[in-house]
Amino acid sequence: MKLQHYANTLQVSELIELNGTNAAAFRDAARAALTDATTTVDVDLSHTRFLDSSGLGALIALQKTLAARRGNVRILNPTATAQQILELTRLYRVFEIVKT
Repeated sequence: MKLQHYANTLQVSELIELNGTNAAAFRDAARAALTDATTTVDVDLSHTRFLDSSGLGALIALQKTLAARRGNVRILNPTATAQQILELTRLYRVFEIVKT
């Protein structure tokens, strides 16, 4: 997992899997990387091969954290697998999905 800051955005990338094994570490690392200026977290799922309910829970927890700061979480370029999970769970309604 890679964390980078761009102005008021934290970008999280290089997530191969987001599941019960690493979801809590992902959530905690992203929260710890937030600065006072951070209003957006971009989670790049372009390399994510596996996403389960724990991973979704971590994304939702991060969204709640950002919402309290009047910010949001965006999902960037989800793989077909991740996109399918977001559609099946209707979480595409919660997160802004950005495909570039």
